[in-house]
Amino acid sequence: MDLVRRISELREERHWSEYHLAKEAGISQSTLSNLINRGNNPSIYTLEKIARAFGLTLSQFFNTEEEAMYVTGAQKELLEYWNCMDRIQREKALSYIKGLLNA
Repeated sequence: MDLVRRISELREERHWSEYHLAKEAGISQSTLSNLINRGNNPSIYTLEKIARAFGLTLSQFFNTEEEAMYVTGAQKELLEYWNCMDRIQREKALSYIKGLLNA
């Protein structure tokens, strides 16, 4: 998948300027401009910020099929918390959830 093309498509669908996307994503305009103009692929960290600015998970960002993926409000809330966790916190959260299901 051409990540730069996908970012541009999503930006154009929303009628956002590069400046607006950079502001929404919390990245510098120069970073975004370099991605788009030079065709550089963003880091995962930057890509997560861009996807989140569009209101998408990374899974949704990569889903280019016509079939939409629906996430409930509660699922979205869990994903937002998950995205804020470090590796150790994620491991603990998974262990806790698995424990709940085995109870």
